[in-house]
Amino acid sequence: MDQLEKCSANYVPLSPITFLKRAASAYPDRTSIVYGRTHFSWMQTYERCCRLASSIRSLHISKNYVVSVLAPNVPAMYEMHFAVPMAGAVLNPINTRLDASTIAIHLRHSEAKLFFVDWEFIKVASDAINILVASGGPTSVSPLVVVIDDIDNPTGARLGELEYEDLIRRGDPDAEPHHITDEWDPITLNYTSGTTSAPKGVVYSHRGAYLNTLALLLQWGVGSEPVYLWSLPMFHCNGWTFTWGLAAQGGVNVCIRKTSAADIYSAIIAHGVTHMCCVPAVFDMLIEGSRMHVGPLLSQVHVLTGGAPPPASLLEHVENMGFKVSHAYGMTEATGAALICEWQAHWDLLPADERARLKARQGVSMLSLADVDVKKLNSTDCVPRDGNTMGEIVLRGSNIMKGYLKNPEATAKAFEGGWFSTGDAGVIHPDGYIEIKDRLKDVIISGGENISSVEVETVLHQHPAVSQAAVVAMPHPKWGESPCAFIVLKGDRMENIVKEEDIIAYCQKNMPRFMAPKKVVFKDELPMTNKKTVIKSELRKIAKGFTAVLEQKSNDVREHLPEWLSTMSKL
Repeated sequence: MDQLEKCSANYVPLSPITFLKRAASAYPDRTSIVYGRTHFSWMQTYERCCRLASSIRSLHISKNYVVSVLAPNVPAMYEMHFAVPMAGAVLNPINTRLDASTIAIHLRHSEAKLFFVDWEFIKVASDAINILVASGGPTSVSPLVVVIDDIDNPTGARLGELEYEDLIRRGDPDAEPHHITDEWDPITLNYTSGTTSAPKGVVYSHRGAYLNTLALLLQWGVGSEPVYLWSLPMFHCNGWTFTWGLAAQGGVNVCIRKTSAADIYSAIIAHGVTHMCCVPAVFDMLIEGSRMHVGPLLSQVHVLTGGAPPPASLLEHVENMGFKVSHAYGMTEATGAALICEWQAHWDLLPADERARLKARQGVSMLSLADVDVKKLNSTDCVPRDGNTMGEIVLRGSNIMKGYLKNPEATAKAFEGGWFSTGDAGVIHPDGYIEIKDRLKDVIISGGENISSVEVETVLHQHPAVSQAAVVAMPHPKWGESPCAFIVLKGDRMENIVKEEDIIAYCQKNMPRFMAPKKVVFKDELPMTNKKTVIKSELRKIAKGFTAVLEQKSNDVREHLPEWLSTMSKL
């Protein structure tokens, strides 16, 4: 056995870019991309990517050089997920919602040599380059800029002399793409968007991207010829690896420049969309936009969602509209998805509210992970599978990042103990499914009890007058911390009807009293990141100025009997 060795016949480095060549061979005439009046086949997409890779190399872009791109979900953004690594370079998709200063930080840190810019973002890109150059230093050199033009461009604006379609026309379709000799080589660079610290550059390997792409296709049950709507930005973990996955399955990429309810419903009707991904915030958009859509969807649309756990009531509402929702959990460092709530057939027999509750759990590990666990806080011991004991979710496997670019200290800390520490608090249910309860920094510790802000927010979202809710810790004179709720109500006049005491009373009725907010703050809007998640650090600063008022205890023991009996029944 020891004499059997690897050779070119039995070992080829894993890379998701191999999916494109296969798609061109297996499905040459099948539609690959739809964008307005633009349609490409898989053979055309392969040839365009070969040409672009050839032109990129002609610009003296060498192996492992970083190529940045600032663009929405247009065909060019999709093509670069293949063409850039086919040139031997590393793709860096930049969040289009970032300001010029942050984009300049990314360009400087990555030392990008080539910068593709969609016409819509020429102004912010130009400002970012000016900031970069003005900052001085050896890493403050402006990258070469290529403009991605579009027939919808009303400005005719330019930034430099190079244009995307010109590069494709000039490229050699027969040029041999870069030969990958090591599957551990980097394929993409994605920056985290932390709200409390500087962004970190997360490096993916060809191997990790390949394995997670196949695992997600298999576990979400994506069959052959899916019609996939790009409602999730491709700059989010490379579109959760579906950029490469659609080529693997010979699917159709339906590209839209803006994620709006009108564009989503129009695309579903026009192209027969079967699959899409989105963050939970898009569900509210779909519900509001459903007024423009007459009748139920003609066919079911599978939706994969991630991010903050959506309220069960919201999931139920969306599914009644014709969307079949699957819930996943992931992060930039895990190449997108790390857990997925794999549905079990016997759950279909359960009541709707129970199905929605199960669906809101994050689930079991991706097949590309070797292991996932929940460790007791400040310990290496595992939490019991009781669905109640919280700990930190930890991961290890081939889809975990290579590490943080130019940050060995942060990389070592993240991998301490042979696991990747997520910073998320969760529980394991008796059936082995994991459920996220909070970010560790957002857990409220009140009198020794751990309170999940997510659980309190879930109850608040069930209140008929509540549109948005976020819960953070505020000081308590006796228990150390107690929950403080920030709420956006539905409708402008609702604040005249719903009062703070009404919300508190509702919570006390629907959860243990120690978990109920001691203060409620009504706001017109909550502070959000560019990924539409609440910036709780800002709310915590506000809440630090509050102090919970000690409740007056009643002399009537009957007032406390229900809570006492509930506590005793759990002993």
